[in-house]
Amino acid sequence: MSITRKRFLQSMTGGTVVLLIQGCGGGGSSSGTGTTTATGNPYGNPMPTTGCGASGAEIANNHGHLLTIPSADLSSTTDKSYSIMGAATHDHMVTLTAAQLAALKAGQVVTVTSTVTDAPSFGSHSHSVTVSCA
Repeated sequence: MSITRKRFLQSMTGGTVVLLIQGCGGGGSSSGTGTTTATGNPYGNPMPTTGCGASGAEIANNHGHLLTIPSADLSSTTDKSYSIMGAATHDHMVTLTAAQLAALKAGQVVTVTSTVTDAPSFGSHSHSVTVSCA
């Protein structure tokens, strides 16, 4: 089990440093499962070691959420929606447009806002999610 240099640096800096590593790998289904993962997230949910997504400080005010995007989705010509539930007690959805998926494929970083959820202990809230490919 290992953690990527990008994930390590983000954990050390609170996510303020973004290092782009060329290419996206992984695979799987649009439900956000099926990529290679390793533990190490402070919430106990797996962190993507390859592929695209967001975890930890990449999700503002995070309390266990995780986003994993299958590499096959990066070539999509339609918008895609993903659950970011992870190890949280409630779910949110994020939608990436076909243009945002293409931007990720080109190595760019994309920021989206999740749906609003009214969750016990957290109230009504959403999350800003900064998505990148490792």
